[in-house]
Amino acid sequence: MVATIRLTTAQALIKFLNQQYLSVDGKEHPFVEGIFHIYGHGNVLGIGEALEEDAGHLKTFMGKNEQGMAHAAIAFSKQSLRKKIYALSSSAGPGSANMITAAGTALANQIPVLFLPADTFATRQPDPVLQQIEQESSIAISTNDAFKAVSRYWDRVQRPEQLMSALIRAFEVMTNPATMGPATICLPQDVEGEAYNYPVEFFQKRVHYINRTVPTKREMEGSVERIKNSRQPVIVVGGGCKYSEAREELIHISERHDIPLVETHAGKSTVEWQFKNNLGGLGILGTSAANKVVKEADLIIGIGTRYTDFTTSSKTLFNLEKSQFLNINISRMQAYKLDAFQVVGDAKATLKELAPLLEGYKANYGTQLEELKREWLDERTRLANVQFKRKDFVPEIDGQFSQETLNEYANVLQTELTQTEVFVALNESLNEDAIVVSAAGSLPGDMQRLWNPVVPNTYHLEYGYSCMGYEIAGALGARLAEPDKEVYAFVGDGSFLMLHSELVTAIQYNKKINIILFDNSGFGCINNLQMGNGCANQGTEFRTAAGTILNIDYAKVAEGYGAKTYKISNLDELRLAIEDAKKQPNSTLIEIKVLPKTMSDGYEGSWWNVGLSEVSKQESINKAFQNKQEAMKQAKGY
Repeated sequence: MVATIRLTTAQALIKFLNQQYLSVDGKEHPFVEGIFHIYGHGNVLGIGEALEEDAGHLKTFMGKNEQGMAHAAIAFSKQSLRKKIYALSSSAGPGSANMITAAGTALANQIPVLFLPADTFATRQPDPVLQQIEQESSIAISTNDAFKAVSRYWDRVQRPEQLMSALIRAFEVMTNPATMGPATICLPQDVEGEAYNYPVEFFQKRVHYINRTVPTKREMEGSVERIKNSRQPVIVVGGGCKYSEAREELIHISERHDIPLVETHAGKSTVEWQFKNNLGGLGILGTSAANKVVKEADLIIGIGTRYTDFTTSSKTLFNLEKSQFLNINISRMQAYKLDAFQVVGDAKATLKELAPLLEGYKANYGTQLEELKREWLDERTRLANVQFKRKDFVPEIDGQFSQETLNEYANVLQTELTQTEVFVALNESLNEDAIVVSAAGSLPGDMQRLWNPVVPNTYHLEYGYSCMGYEIAGALGARLAEPDKEVYAFVGDGSFLMLHSELVTAIQYNKKINIILFDNSGFGCINNLQMGNGCANQGTEFRTAAGTILNIDYAKVAEGYGAKTYKISNLDELRLAIEDAKKQPNSTLIEIKVLPKTMSDGYEGSWWNVGLSEVSKQESINKAFQNKQEAMKQAKGY
């Protein structure tokens, strides 16, 4: 006779989460670190009761915004190299809907997270309940059906016994490197409290093994042949390299065979910037060194990358007549991109297998890599010393704002700081092992180009979804993953206004984070895009109805929450604030007013395909469309 234990669905869920372990390279640890929750009707009396009764080893945090707490969970998993997760519990209806944006963030970045949105009544007896939508086409549709498009696995538990198969399937997906991403299990609020005699064996310790997939003999032979036949190969270091922890293998192959490394947004800080063959980020936000070497390459070796448009400059960066592609990826789908020779395998394991087979091979670069890197570092030094002038100032984003407009910003914001000089000063002032987190606006461009990570896995950019509002919640998640390191959220004023509520969570639980707030009073990145493609300047500056520039006191907002705050008007004040913030036991916010149009601009090969009007009364827009048509002649069409 099978031994059973009578539990509610919610109690069984919590008991199961406590028994999930992950094993990587022989090292075993609990996979589920804890659970974020915002209680409401639908989960407070189900999951809430279960956590009160016996949370086990699970840490619990009360979020302040469902999207915010979910982004914190995503950042925790990302910073933990996808080896640990948080689960997320929300109320039914709008509470659940608030997590959909975050689920999209997790899916785009291939980050495992467990979403547990409360749902409508399975019995349907009290329908329609508070916050329930009604569709005439089907009574079975609820808000949570919207998660289907942004989940790697989706399920709805209508009976207590369905929980078992749903959880087993969800954890298989979340612990498989080829399918990692968000799993959603919708929990009708009445089912959460219903009891069932669960088999005891269902709650036994389960170890999920991540095995390092090794390519086939055919794949290895094809890789070796293509590399040895190339004269100027380039390795694109994607996020898969970071999650695989392939740093040493990348350095070995690059150094031994003189193959340059260029980084995607997710791959950056897999290898520290000091490594001689690391030329930095490529693509739209890339360095001149990386873009130049990629444009001349005859073999692109993409390792663990999705080849997004920002990485490939909308598929215009490569010399398509000259370049071949060799893709190494744990996902067969990703390996197929750009008509590449496909190698399905773990980055670290594949490079280990590849290394001895390349004996005697050397790329034909000579001193070119050293020269390209030196040229870029000289440019970075120039950007670090760009200072605003009241007359005849030429900003990095030139030809958009007049001197008069720039002076207006300087007067209203009471600053003459440029964004690039601030960025490099920050890089020089923060601890070498500090973690920097960002996601959207113009800051990712400066991060990808100007930030030089000294310690691996200290650069945390969410650019798979580039979700505004991720930054501060992401800093909290990174802090939970790395409690002994200083964590900094680099956030623009636009993203701060989108979502900063998890600063309160950080203060509440004494999980110190530092917010570096760049305030240029507007959506500066989109303003650049708008004006750079011939459109009028409208709807992207923070101006009043009377046309005056807003000057918001963000430090006062954070001070009201309980953070230690600083207001910066020059670089000396910035350096002093950074040093003082390091000593603070509580969360901090450093408000820096910077001038618009002073972020770094694109370098050779940084074209971006955006949706332009084919017909317009404005000649400037017609010209921009013609330029796009010319650029598309150099692009791969698929």
